[in-house]
Amino acid sequence: MSELSGGRWSPFQRNPGKRVLPGFALSMGVSLLFISLILLLPVTGLIVQTAGMSWEQYWGVITDERVVASYKVTLWAAAIASLFNGIAGLLLAWVLVRYEFPGKRLIDALIDLPFALPTAVAGITLAALFAQNGWYGQLLTELGIKVAFTPLGIVVAMSFTSLPFVVRTVQPVLEDLPVEDEEAAVSMGASDLTVFRRILFPSLWPALMTGIALSFTRSLGEFGAVIFIAGNMPYVSEITSLMIFIRLQEFDYGAASAIASVVLIASLVLLLAINLWQARYLRRLHGR
Repeated sequence: MSELSGGRWSPFQRNPGKRVLPGFALSMGVSLLFISLILLLPVTGLIVQTAGMSWEQYWGVITDERVVASYKVTLWAAAIASLFNGIAGLLLAWVLVRYEFPGKRLIDALIDLPFALPTAVAGITLAALFAQNGWYGQLLTELGIKVAFTPLGIVVAMSFTSLPFVVRTVQPVLEDLPVEDEEAAVSMGASDLTVFRRILFPSLWPALMTGIALSFTRSLGEFGAVIFIAGNMPYVSEITSLMIFIRLQEFDYGAASAIASVVLIASLVLLLAINLWQARYLRRLHGR
């Protein structure tokens, strides 16, 4: 337990070995100000907009048949995109960490391209590539697969925009894993599958799950990249973000806020759950 010079303990006393950043009060104040202005204020605005609605109006808006159909499309598309990103992101992180090859830095930089590229540009580009006369679309059409302006296009757009979340979450964990453990297991006769399952996967699992959860929540709110390739057919390929946009175009701000609150609550619950699970898993993994 830390002690002040007067012999009295304070829970806010900083660690003498961690004085690179400003003091606790200043750091905490700036952090709370940032959270309040950037996160809590917009959320408060959302609550104020929905506060003017009665419960029956709110429930009627969020359970509207067309809106519920958009929930289903968004959820299953985000789930498939996140699972795909979990596999592809793990492989990409593995290749970037464990191998040296020409163009490695270029590929590493390209991973972050969806972060920098405007989502509308991404949507237009994907729609052009996967259209029936596009580069990819022509090949897929010969195989009987249509991507652009179908629900499959939603999955493609969500996968593109949320892939970096998995790669950038898993990559640092892989870099910290000692190669000696794998080499020791192989020298003792363990197969590649056993090394992955018994040595690598337990350490990667929390980061991988966090990356997939971030990818999923990012996909839930995706708009710009999806609407250009989805086709936006009611009950078929409309996503929840599009329903919010439609309500805003109708100047029905209360309904837009009500639908947005559903997405917000779902995302917050998922992120909180994955954080609690990750903390509990790491404590058990390290025997604490």
